[in-house]
Amino acid sequence: MAELAQEVAQQNASVAASEAIIEARAVEKFYAQPDGRRIQVIAPTDLTIYAGQILALLGPSGSGKSTLLRMLTGLVTPSAGEVRWHGRPLDGQRPNVAVVFQSFALFPWLTVLENVEAPLRARGVGAIERRKRALRILDTVGLDGFETAYPKELSGGMKQRVGVARALVVEPEVLFMDEPFSALDVLTAENLRGELLELWLGRKMPTRAIFIVTHNIEEAVLLADRVIVLGRNPARIRADLRVELVRPRSRKAEEFTALVDYIYKVLTQPDATFKTEAPATMETAKPKPVMLPHARPGGIAGLLEILLDRDGRDDLYHLADELVMEVDDLLPIVEAAQLLGLVRVHEGDIEITPQGRAFAEADILSRKRIFREADLAHVPLLRQIEHALRAKSDHTLPDDFFRDILDEHFSEEEAQRQLMTAIHWGRYAEIFDYDAQSGRLFLTEQTEP
Repeated sequence: MAELAQEVAQQNASVAASEAIIEARAVEKFYAQPDGRRIQVIAPTDLTIYAGQILALLGPSGSGKSTLLRMLTGLVTPSAGEVRWHGRPLDGQRPNVAVVFQSFALFPWLTVLENVEAPLRARGVGAIERRKRALRILDTVGLDGFETAYPKELSGGMKQRVGVARALVVEPEVLFMDEPFSALDVLTAENLRGELLELWLGRKMPTRAIFIVTHNIEEAVLLADRVIVLGRNPARIRADLRVELVRPRSRKAEEFTALVDYIYKVLTQPDATFKTEAPATMETAKPKPVMLPHARPGGIAGLLEILLDRDGRDDLYHLADELVMEVDDLLPIVEAAQLLGLVRVHEGDIEITPQGRAFAEADILSRKRIFREADLAHVPLLRQIEHALRAKSDHTLPDDFFRDILDEHFSEEEAQRQLMTAIHWGRYAEIFDYDAQSGRLFLTEQTEP
């Protein structure tokens, strides 16, 4: 992973502009005692789940995280306050949610396919339709071929995949997850977190929001767009933090460790007062992508060869005139070469740099190497693509994954042009390859560690 990688801006839209799916208004939970006293588990709490967000709920053991989750899903009735679903009281409504629990909770006498079909059967879905939906979701979570296996035949990670498939098969609007990875070994948990993010970011799951309860601070910061920290005795919200770090997130990044440290302080200093939002030093501004000039590598190479023939320097207007080109047609090529550090432009004059000269004089393989180094040094989008592909276990991602980065900053048409320019540059430099038919990018072998 690296500090510049896939940014999923559409998942981290401003709270004010997002649609509220579930709202908890002054909800609390308490238990009456025979002597008339009551034990309060959750103090009056306001909490909203917005569309397009992964929300992580952190808190010490026994703080009421799971109780709050159950109230939000309608499984437990609040002692006071109300939960609203799309603006209406939850009373009498059956919200379109599903829950993945810490324990796998599979029926040992049913096959994988039958376990996934179980909630559809309970809802009265016909046999043919539930079989189609179950098979489709099993393929989505990577369990194709295990339909007839029984839970005892599966590893812990595969059992949890079945749990996720069983939750997703009902096509929930909100997916709730109650410490879903805590029963797994470290490597399996890390792999499943990555798969969950891939499903979410690739829009392969039929859900509009994810609410995950965890006690793992790093897990919360790795996954979530928003982290809520609970205090206890009784439970109350101590911090509600937006996580504006680019994805994939690196545990070694300074901004990541700073936010983890801040949350750790909130959790370990129960009597201290903290702002509900992280301090400015903890927030990471979303890097605005450099706009790529729409020039192909061949055009850049041609410009450098021409400059080399002219002792490495010329007047831009004079050069355009001799090439019978409008200056506006030449400028994108010049800007691209300048962005890559291959030329310098000053007061209308263009001059080749030592790196540009080395490129112009090199053979084809050396040119690709120089171009690759320049791409990764000067073009954030190409660094994002390379790091994101490297972070995936199979080193491949759909082009939509990267188009979403650009949609935040450019029009739909320009975002497409930016991505195609980046693909031309990246393919020439052999950073990655691209299959237009499947719309997927692949990390090339020579750039893998």
